[in-house]
Order: sequence, then C-alpha cells, then structure tokens
Amino acid sequence: MEKHLHLISNGNFSNQHLPILKEIQHDIDFLHIREKEKTAKQLMDSINSLIGIGFPLSKIIINDRIDVAYMMKCAGVQLAYHSACVSAVKKHFPSMLCGKSVHSVKEAKRAEEEGADFLLYGHIFASNSKPNQVPRGLIALNRLIDSVAIPVYAIGGITPALARDILKCNASGIAIMSGIWEAAQPLQAVKAYRKVLKEARRDRYE
Repeated sequence: MEKHLHLISNGNFSNQHLPILKEIQHDIDFLHIREKEKTAKQLMDSINSLIGIGFPLSKIIINDRIDVAYMMKCAGVQLAYHSACVSAVKKHFPSMLCGKSVHSVKEAKRAEEEGADFLLYGHIFASNSKPNQVPRGLIALNRLIDSVAIPVYAIGGITPALARDILKCNASGIAIMSGIWEAAQPLQAVKAYRKVLKEARRDRYE
C-alpha cells in the first residue's frame, strides 16, 4: 500500500505560501487547511488562490469547516474533538473524505465505528507546537494502529529520519507541519519525506 504525505497548514496560511505549494504539490498527497482563526470567506479565498496556481481540489482537506469543504468541492474534512460527529458528516456528505484527529485507542475505535475514512494520531514526538505536552511515542502509536482497520497517519515532531520508525509501526503515512513550513528549503524537505515513504513501500514488497 502506498504511504501518504499530509501537509498541515500552520495557522498562518496566506498567498505568500502559494509559490511553495506550487513547487511541492506533486510530492504531497493532501494539504490540510487548518486555519482556526479564519472566517469561511477567508478560507474560500485561500482555496480559490490554490485553484489559481493549479493546486487540485482532490488534494485539499479542510479542518473542521464542513460547509467550506462542501461548497468548494474539496476532497474532505478533518474533524477535531469539538467538530460535528463523524457519523453525521458521513450521513449527509457520503462522498466526502472524513478524517478524525484522535488521541487514544478509545477515540480511534469510536471514530472507526462512526465511519471515519482515516485518523490522525499524535503528537508522537516532541513538538514545538505542543511544548508542554508529553509525546505519546511509538508504542502508543503501534497499539492504536493495531486496534483499527482504517488508515492511521502519525503527526507531531516527525523528521525524515524519525519517519522511518513511524512507518515500521505500519502507519499509513505521516502528517507534517513545521518540518516543511519551517525548513530552509521546503522542496528538499518534502522530497526527503517522500523518499522515506517510497523506501517503506518498496521494502514492504521486497
């Protein structure tokens, strides 16, 4: 099975990021627009800007805002703990991909039962975005992956080197934020992650 690379926006998405996204769009599988402070109009403007550079809607996932994802014909939505429940989304928008962010095996099982298409689980390693929270680590990741049958993507403090350990847990891929946005050369960073993902898939079939 192909391993996927999800890129998560960092809350400061603007048109200044468009040149980077145009350059890396072929090397990422999904872009999550995770902009909690933006209005629906601002989110829609951002999506229209992405369309303007040829970024495919089939790769765009919107955090929490089901209405925006639906109106803009994006690939899907990523739900948080405060979002609408997965079952409601799948009932009313059955063709929309529905991911759920989870932090325990119990949450993961519930999301799967409600019809989630995939899960984001973390943070796995120490992360600048969560400096005061203890990372959950690889043992917890492996336990959660074994508890569900749907794809699980790990997030949190993942470097290309650490991604190898993530994939040994049979994760379906990785979700990256600062590892790409804060890289001195984002394109090279993306390619480094992609190389690890490709190697994991090749090793699986050799």
